[in-house]
Amino acid sequence: MLDIPYTLIRSKKRKRTLSLRIDDDGRVIVQVPYRTPEKDVTAFVRSRQAWIEKNLALYRQRSRECGKPRRFVSGDTFLYLYDTYPLEVCDRGKGRPLALVHGSFQLDRGSHEKARELFVKWYAGRAREIISERVDHYRRQLGLPPIEVRITGAQSRYGSCSADNRLSFSWRLIMAPYPVIDYVIIHEIAHIKHKNHSKRFWDFVESVMPDYRQRRHWLNENNHLLML
Repeated sequence: MLDIPYTLIRSKKRKRTLSLRIDDDGRVIVQVPYRTPEKDVTAFVRSRQAWIEKNLALYRQRSRECGKPRRFVSGDTFLYLYDTYPLEVCDRGKGRPLALVHGSFQLDRGSHEKARELFVKWYAGRAREIISERVDHYRRQLGLPPIEVRITGAQSRYGSCSADNRLSFSWRLIMAPYPVIDYVIIHEIAHIKHKNHSKRFWDFVESVMPDYRQRRHWLNENNHLLML
């Protein structure tokens, strides 16, 4: 019996594939083509029930470990490029109120009230630097230059490519390992060439990154860990 609540999103842009994820709030999100019959949606979710239960358990564990909402106290842990760093609240004096120093994040005691804002700014800055470097690398390799690269605060969509080839990436992506970051970048650069998820699109992605399925799988399985 299926007793897991989920949010269903029907999309006219999605042609064939059904997908499932757990968002930052612990909601199960199911995305399907617009005219997908209800029985097919139910069958799909039921087929993924074990995955849902396992990952909801991981989400709850992560929430307990990190605190939800975050307290930003000494001992809290934060991901950066999928390495875990503890937080130390201390007197940093003048200068940067938040920094990654000697294997730990240091937060100035006097800036505790705006700790989340400081972390978002820090993550966004690192994302802008690292993702821009990786985009430039693949741009030169593939000969597919974007018009612009933007870093956004998107909560569940890690990358996008506009009709005029402007690429956007969520700063949350910087919590993931490098291979996953590269997969999202390749995915969006590929949209400069193919504006859909056709077979030609996926064939192109595979020609650049033969193991993209494993990287995509990691993101689908672990996206709920990339939260602040």
